[in-house]
Amino acid sequence: MIGELSSASLNPPPREALEYLQFFSCKVLQSESMAGTPQGPFRVIGIDPGLNITGYGVMECRNGEIKLLEAGVIRSPRARGDNLPARLESLHKGLREVMAEFRPRTMCLEDVYSHTAYPRTSILMGHARGVICLAARQAGVAVVNLSAKRIKQSVTGNGNASKAQVQRAVQQAFSLGRVPHPPDVADALAAGLCYAYSLKAAANGPRRERTIWKSNSRRAFSGARM
Repeated sequence: MIGELSSASLNPPPREALEYLQFFSCKVLQSESMAGTPQGPFRVIGIDPGLNITGYGVMECRNGEIKLLEAGVIRSPRARGDNLPARLESLHKGLREVMAEFRPRTMCLEDVYSHTAYPRTSILMGHARGVICLAARQAGVAVVNLSAKRIKQSVTGNGNASKAQVQRAVQQAFSLGRVPHPPDVADALAAGLCYAYSLKAAANGPRRERTIWKSNSRRAFSGARM
């Protein structure tokens, strides 16, 4: 691991960049698909929010290519009594450092999935998400919210894909030697890729449907083209 910020034995390093994930690139988008998107290179940071572990992935879109710059996790101190403010501060500090170094234009943030059986988990995740949005606002980074289902559908073709399937899809997209681990990293990268794919769809224009009718008014052909 690299990028350790703290040597305190009681607190884990808030930022851990996964060395094997750096400096891989993949031609995910063709140059013509970038028409209508911001001119010149721009950077995107994908975030998988969590209070214990927040995954992040920074990528750059340039000349129709997506280059992975860095991916890793930001770890908060373990929960102990009333140290929630300190944990949130650690998350905020680690994320601000990543954004200060890479200066992304957009943050792609996965929505929090809430379950009625675990209301406390949803509340804690809400705290973490609020801090993440605050850090983005302070850095002048636009935030795009994406549902987990939409992200999975975008990168795997299956909105109900498992974490293992998302990991393999991200591995293939960036031509990695092995699947990104922990899964929080893959989820963050998938969020960034989902946004990039949405830019491609927007650049290609809206879906148009064409219907051809015979003289007897019966439909002979119905198809769609992009």
